[in-house]
Parts: sequence; C-alpha cells; structure tokens
Amino acid sequence: MNIPSKLIEDAVTEISRLPGIGKKTALRLALHLLKQNEVHTEALTLALTRMRQEVQYCKKCHNISDGEICQICASMRRDKTVICVVEDIRDVLAIENTNQFQGTYHVLGGVISPIQGIGPEELTIESLLERVSLSQKEGEEPIQEIILALSATMEGDTTSFYLAKRLIEKGIKVSTIARGIPVGGELEYTDEVTLGRSIMTRINYSTE
Repeated sequence: MNIPSKLIEDAVTEISRLPGIGKKTALRLALHLLKQNEVHTEALTLALTRMRQEVQYCKKCHNISDGEICQICASMRRDKTVICVVEDIRDVLAIENTNQFQGTYHVLGGVISPIQGIGPEELTIESLLERVSLSQKEGEEPIQEIILALSATMEGDTTSFYLAKRLIEKGIKVSTIARGIPVGGELEYTDEVTLGRSIMTRINYSTE
C-alpha cells in the first residue's frame, strides 16, 4: 500500500494491529480521524490512554473494573450465593446482555489446554476455590451454587470436569448451562435468547 505520508502510514500500521482490521480499513479510519475536529481525536486518544492505564481487574472475580472491586461484586442487588464461572470477560458481557442472571461471576482467564501449555495453575481456579472456602466460614454468606458456563469445546469440557471435581469435594452444588449452545461453539457468539435460556435451564453437573 503506497501512502504518501509517513505519519499516516504509521497510524495505519498501528490501527491494523487491531483484530479484524486490515490495511484498507485502517486507512479509512485514519483518514476519517484526520478529517475530524482535533478535539474529537484528542478525546479518543485520552479515552484509550486512560483505559489502558486505569482499568483494573476485580480482586474477587477478575472481571474488568474501574476500582479494586467491580460493580457486579459490589452491588447489593446481586445474589452472592451463586457464581457463574466463565472463560473470558467477553462471556460476562454476553451473559449480562441476556438480563437473565442476577448472581456474580468468576473469570478464569482461559481454559485448560495441554496442547497450548495451559494448565490449572495458569488460570484463576485457586482464587475461585479460595472464594468458596472463605464463604463457608462462620458469619459469611455461603456460596450455594457454581454454574459452569464454559464453551462447548473439548478444552471447555475438560476445564468443567476439573472444576466440578474440585468443587463437589467442598460440598458445593455444581451445575452447567443447558446445551442449547452448539457443540464447539464459543459462548460470546451465541445469541442472547439461547444464552439466556441456557442459564435459566441449567442442569446439575455430574463427574461420574
């Protein structure tokens, strides 16, 4: 791609690093920003800089947050006795968009995948087990149910099986979302109606 300006070429290169954006789309975006009022471009730059520097991960559930504890964990309206375990932050957003779940979450940060060298220790599994143990102490509100909402893939099923065994040992009810989600499908790409029904019609998880 022959671009007559080195400055625009550098901008296109950086924009094209974003997922799903090729060089042509990056060029259109760069030229669009160039035509905008300087105030708008500066506002975008500031928003991206603040996002990168200030966004945190919740100390309880590992969801994105503006502070140490995310809005979901801090909300008095959420059912703290139910935790929905998901692979990625995008899965939290997908489930929240269904308006069918009023519990809290736990973001694993991935799934167990020996081929990719990802074991249980690379995920936030110990953090989840610690949350369960702390809730079982006297004076705390005990966690009653863990919902495993992982993608219907081999890696997702492996992770669900591992988690279920660890959690059932602690006397926790473990359920999984109903398989209205196609086998091999990614949770974040499932339509909201199907995902919502899968949460509401969840079934007990069995390790046998």
